[in-house]
Amino acid sequence: MKRTAFFLSLLLFFSTIAKAQNSTLRTHEFNTDKNHLAILGYDPVSYFTTGKAEKGKKEFSVVADGITYQFSSAKNKELFKNNYTRYEPQYGGWCAYAMGAKGEKVEIDPDTFKIIDGKLYLFYNAFFNNTLKSWNKDEAALKQKADKNWEKIFHN
Repeated sequence: MKRTAFFLSLLLFFSTIAKAQNSTLRTHEFNTDKNHLAILGYDPVSYFTTGKAEKGKKEFSVVADGITYQFSSAKNKELFKNNYTRYEPQYGGWCAYAMGAKGEKVEIDPDTFKIIDGKLYLFYNAFFNNTLKSWNKDEAALKQKADKNWEKIFHN
C-alpha cells in the first residue's frame, strides 16, 4: 500500500512538472499579447458555433495552460472549458500559410480563417495579401509542411 502511494505521489509530481513546462512553452511560442491573450481577444468557439469571428469579452475569460482566451458568451466559455484543445487554433494561433510556406510565425487577421477537419486555422490578411487564398491553392501540401514546421517549433 505504501509503495502504491509513493508511486502515485511520484507520478503526480512529474505530471505537475510536465504541465508547468508545457504552459511555459505555450506562453513562449503561441501568438499572444504580453498578457498571454490569444486571437486578439476573439472567441475561438464562435468560429465553430456561428461560422464567424466574434470578439470575446473580459468577463468570459479562461486561462488554458497559460494562454488566455475570451468568449462572446458564457455558453461558449463552458464549451471551451470542457475541451479546450478542440477549439484552440492550430500552430499556436499563427498564420497557417506562413507556417506551411516558410515555417515562420506571422500575425493573423482573426476574420480570416478556415475550419478543416474540425480544426481552426487562422491567416494573415492585410495590404492586399490574403494568405487564405494562397493556402487554398495548395492546402494539402501546405498543411503537411505546416504540421512539420510547428512540431519543430513546439516540440512537446
